[in-house]
Amino acid sequence: MKLRSLVSVAVALVAVFILCAGGLGGLLAGGSATAGCDPMVTTPESASDSTASPPGPPTLWPTIGDWDSDQVGNAAAIVTTGARLGLPARGWVIAVATAMQESTLRNLPGGDRDSVGLFQQRPSQGWGTPAQLRNPVYASEKFFGKLSTIRGWQAMPLTEAAQAVQISAVPDAYATWEGPATQLVTTIADTTGLPTDGLAGCGATGPWTQPVLAPVGSGFRSSDRPGHEGVDLSAARGTIIRAASAGTVRTVRCNAVHADTGADWGCDRDGDPARTRGCGWYVDIDHPGGLLTRYCHMDQPPMVTVGQPVTAGQPIGVVGSTGHSSGPHLHYEVHHNSDASPNGAIDPVPFMAAQNAPLATRP
Repeated sequence: MKLRSLVSVAVALVAVFILCAGGLGGLLAGGSATAGCDPMVTTPESASDSTASPPGPPTLWPTIGDWDSDQVGNAAAIVTTGARLGLPARGWVIAVATAMQESTLRNLPGGDRDSVGLFQQRPSQGWGTPAQLRNPVYASEKFFGKLSTIRGWQAMPLTEAAQAVQISAVPDAYATWEGPATQLVTTIADTTGLPTDGLAGCGATGPWTQPVLAPVGSGFRSSDRPGHEGVDLSAARGTIIRAASAGTVRTVRCNAVHADTGADWGCDRDGDPARTRGCGWYVDIDHPGGLLTRYCHMDQPPMVTVGQPVTAGQPIGVVGSTGHSSGPHLHYEVHHNSDASPNGAIDPVPFMAAQNAPLATRP
């Protein structure tokens, strides 16, 4: 049975579970789940019946990537609950990434101190009873209810938004899961027909936005690197990379070879600054006006395909260190005249500043 067919069956089961927990509401109501960047604030009346027994995850969800059927089912319960409550897709990603960190998407019976469930919420801290918190729908509603009260959460880095809800002892850990969560949410939303208009968050500044929010390291054609056709943005491994503007994907490929022999090095491992040449996993995007942007050294195969249209801020991959690289970062280039060669490269720093999306500056 094909993936889409399996998912269609699973969606029906999820719908039954959510109807039992309080109704689908606006799940399919004309895109209301992502109709804007202002989340609704859930109220106690919208929560699940406190006496409801925790529904088991649907058994017909297929494995997706590294996540097995149970884990995907739990992620789907989070996504569909967020959609029903009217939160934009960015909120679904934050919630799924949080659950990845807290429970590896397992509905755990216990944890640190009195922590319970997907989000390891604690009854002693007022999240609910243990039985309630073992209900994925109830636990998701509680997470989204708290998230929607955090002012400006849509434009926050994922790890800051998650930490504002969870108050974790390791607040930076959530950032690790942004890429995997985005991929899983995108797959679930795509196969279930849910809109993902808010997936990129609300930080884009007009038609251009920063591909990552990180300091500029090595600059464009500096004295010590005259052949450096872009800038290096010092983002951590796993940081989501976003399309800087709307356009069409021109290139998706792995480019990593041995410096001495030209033999294939591959992109299933990190590169080396001395022994490797090439961009690693990279994406080129064509934009109106003959502009092109390039995103190099991705950690894994990109999230987009050749010919695919993308919007400003859309996730296209995650930061890594493949190809000619000494450590995780995003090498970012801008070209004009539709020329992907070094002849077309221009300095991204003044260009992005002119687009009101200066690099290394919060929008």
